Amino acid sequence: MEVRHLELLRDLRDRGTLGAVAAATYRTPSALSQQLRTAEKELGVRLVEPYSRGLRLTWAGEILADGAGDVLTALARVQSRIDQGRAEAAGTVRIGTLPSAGAALLPGLLARTRDTLIKIELDDFDLAEADYASRTADSDIVIAHSLIADVPVGAEGLVSRVVMREPIDVVVPGGHPLARERTLAPAQVAREPWITVPRGYPFATIHERIEAATGVPLDRIAEVRDNRLVESLVAQGLGIALLPRFSTPPSEAYRLIPLTGVRATRAIVALARPDRAARRAVQVTMDLLEDSGAALQGHR
Repeated sequence: MEVRHLELLRDLRDRGTLGAVAAATYRTPSALSQQLRTAEKELGVRLVEPYSRGLRLTWAGEILADGAGDVLTALARVQSRIDQGRAEAAGTVRIGTLPSAGAALLPGLLARTRDTLIKIELDDFDLAEADYASRTADSDIVIAHSLIADVPVGAEGLVSRVVMREPIDVVVPGGHPLARERTLAPAQVAREPWITVPRGYPFATIHERIEAATGVPLDRIAEVRDNRLVESLVAQGLGIALLPRFSTPPSEAYRLIPLTGVRATRAIVALARPDRAARRAVQVTMDLLEDSGAALQGHR
């Protein structure tokens, strides 16, 4: 059994269809089908079977897909030991990140890797908390966040490292009466018009905590995901909102004020599949992300 066959079976289980695997790996479905047939011939057992309009793994395919992670991790650890003998970590590290955490962490990371042999490739996406884990199929590291735990929902089987803890502040228009306050309690903000995120997104947890603390349902005038749009709406005086402290640029049009009385801090977490986390370049990149986070926390 070749390693590429194990990777294919794991990808097929994780992504669901040959078409999805082909799109993610820049191959054709016919080439992947041929690879499956070759693996079946070598092992003398069926690995996939027709199901609905596609394929699913047989019992043997499931066994191999389950073992793929262990085999790939072991190989990556051996390669990492070889890499330790080199003077410097090297290679391409693909990072997927939510935009706000990327805005805070990536400038420091890219500055730290600029004169190294590590090349960083970036992708960005804004997802519900439970959806970040699945993106580790496409990236070596996924920068996610959670307001309820240090391991985001759905990431329990992954390598997970908290690289930064970031306060989430209330943002109010510059001319708003609350802009004079040094801190804000739930009772002071509960009856204001709110620009919120959709339910299921991590910041929604804080909205729910404010409602629970006050017994007052928030007046949600808009639900948006993009922080730059939130800044614009608040700057126009349309409502108040929540924004992360380190990645929100200063402006005279609004003011960030710490929220007290409820937990309002998020864990910024680097996620990786175990086999990818075993790569030396990925390990070094995670260390540098943590350094970037520490610098931000120490300077704010």
